[in-house]
Amino acid sequence: MQLLFISPILFPLSGLLINAAFGKRMGERLIGAVASLMVLASFAVSAYLFIQMGALPEAQRATAVDLGIPWIQVGNLHVPFGFLIDQLSVTMMLIVTGVGGLIHIYSIGYMHGDPRFQRFFVYMNLFIASMLVLVMADSFLLMFVGWELVGLCSYLLIGFWFSNIKNAEAGRKAFVVNRIGDVGFILGILLIFATFGTLTFTDVFGKVMAMSALNSPVIVAITLLLFIGAVGKSAQIPLFVWLPDAMAGPTPVSALIHAATMVTAGIYMMTRAHVLYTAAPATQDIVALIGGLTAFVAGSIALTQYDIKKVLAYSTVSQLGFMVAAAGLGAYATSIFHLATHAFFKALLFLAAGSVIHGMEHLSKSAGAHGGAADGHAVDPQDMRNMGGLRAKMPITFIVYVIGGLALAGVPPFAGFFSKDEIVAAAMQHNPLVFGLLGIAAVFTAFYIGRQLVMVFFGKPRTGNAEHAAESAPLMTIPLIVLAVFAAIAGVLNLPGVGTLGTWLAPAVGGYEVEAFQIGVAGLFTLLSVAALLGAWYVYRNAFTKSSDVDPLAGLGPLYIFLKRAWLIDALYQSVIVKLFYAASSFLARVFDVGGIDGLVNGTAVLVRNTSGVLRRIQNGLVRSYGMMMLLGVVVVVAYFLWSAVAR
Repeated sequence: MQLLFISPILFPLSGLLINAAFGKRMGERLIGAVASLMVLASFAVSAYLFIQMGALPEAQRATAVDLGIPWIQVGNLHVPFGFLIDQLSVTMMLIVTGVGGLIHIYSIGYMHGDPRFQRFFVYMNLFIASMLVLVMADSFLLMFVGWELVGLCSYLLIGFWFSNIKNAEAGRKAFVVNRIGDVGFILGILLIFATFGTLTFTDVFGKVMAMSALNSPVIVAITLLLFIGAVGKSAQIPLFVWLPDAMAGPTPVSALIHAATMVTAGIYMMTRAHVLYTAAPATQDIVALIGGLTAFVAGSIALTQYDIKKVLAYSTVSQLGFMVAAAGLGAYATSIFHLATHAFFKALLFLAAGSVIHGMEHLSKSAGAHGGAADGHAVDPQDMRNMGGLRAKMPITFIVYVIGGLALAGVPPFAGFFSKDEIVAAAMQHNPLVFGLLGIAAVFTAFYIGRQLVMVFFGKPRTGNAEHAAESAPLMTIPLIVLAVFAAIAGVLNLPGVGTLGTWLAPAVGGYEVEAFQIGVAGLFTLLSVAALLGAWYVYRNAFTKSSDVDPLAGLGPLYIFLKRAWLIDALYQSVIVKLFYAASSFLARVFDVGGIDGLVNGTAVLVRNTSGVLRRIQNGLVRSYGMMMLLGVVVVVAYFLWSAVAR
């Protein structure tokens, strides 16, 4: 039975081992099939566990799986190697493996012909297995193992095309920024052990619930430190700067990171630790405010970007802000609901964007030159200004993109409408400032996705690549269609007044109250979203034609430049922190390393060499010289004894 519970992890691990060991003898299709089938097998087991769990009484649904393997036993620290399978973890398992499996299938077509095809799928399987360790762990320490493994996988996959220095730098940036957040997470774990003497979830939460006082300084400190880790992983202010640059990796990697794995880790961690956060309302206020600010800032930046994937990247940062805000408001089930719907429509949008890029590169590949345009000049296949008119060239991609865009914009009856409305309604009831920030961010969301749809699919083709774009192969479009279906109907998971998902998650997330449908809030933001979509069409319908190649928003002047440069946050980091770091590193390298450490080592070598040079002259092979040295030695010894006798 234990093997069944841990098999969702074992399947992708088996896939990566098979492909790593035998991949060189297997063709692309077989490598991709092994990797994809192993993830789908993991999904099937997760679904089976979900069904079995649903048939049990509510009190018996959580299962602690102790493998009986002594992992860490040092002094008072005893951490078993075990897993916790409950309503929250099995829900996350379904999202990770379900969406991840579709991304794997899509990747077979997208990565066709890549010289490192085998390595790509080994990394992808490792990514899924690592995320499953994170969500299935029964302790903070084992969760941290999965936490670090997904960070490693993101580094390997973001910089997968490392021959391009920008891609390598993007992978390194993601790794470094996440390590900053991880310092807070590690300190939080250490403080948990110092306070409670254990790191197992059930033991820690039991001791926290026994405490009567709210906002205990130690609980506030623990939750803030853990939140720093979530800020890094889930790309919140001020550590969100790594995620837009993560677009350097292959598009399926972007979809996996943004929809099913890494960036959802922080949301999951806070939801899993809801007992701690509920005991620290002061921290919850900070979490909600950071989430609201992140949603607002990232949404405003997305208004001015031209890279099709970067718009979606800032969109993810913004939507993560919604989830973080919901967690800060205590609406943990609602946060997971939006995480689930976002997984469907954001995976759909990223993979559809990959289909667009793939189609834009069709002319380049047929001509044998990357990025070739009709006039022979290279064009960027990810720049939306080089697109236009693709709805006729790529009809399937266009339809699914519209569905994903409407779900993101929160237009009924698509999935994003229901989950986003719950968050906004919760903010209206509990925190007016956060409500205002999320409300404006929601309007920004509808405008920038409308802008993207118009620039990519409407009007006339603006380059030869767009003119000759071709629809992607079925291996890529079928996963898009499946995701589009879920992006359209996933709102039924937690319909207003029913709250199916919320009720299911309630025992694992501290309860859930099914609230009446906020018709006023829903109606207002539906009207605002539709107005923003129509406004985007009106503003951009004739933009970037031969007669006008200036962005209509450029009329905002300095504000447009400010938003286009991402609020100058990244530039500030580069000019202050990065330059200061490089200056300090250069000083240490030139002065301390060369002049100090190397000087000491090299000086010792010079001293030994010079001394040995002097001594070497004594060994000249002449008997008279050795006799003279012996005589001098005798004289010195006699003189020493005579001096000693006189001194007495």
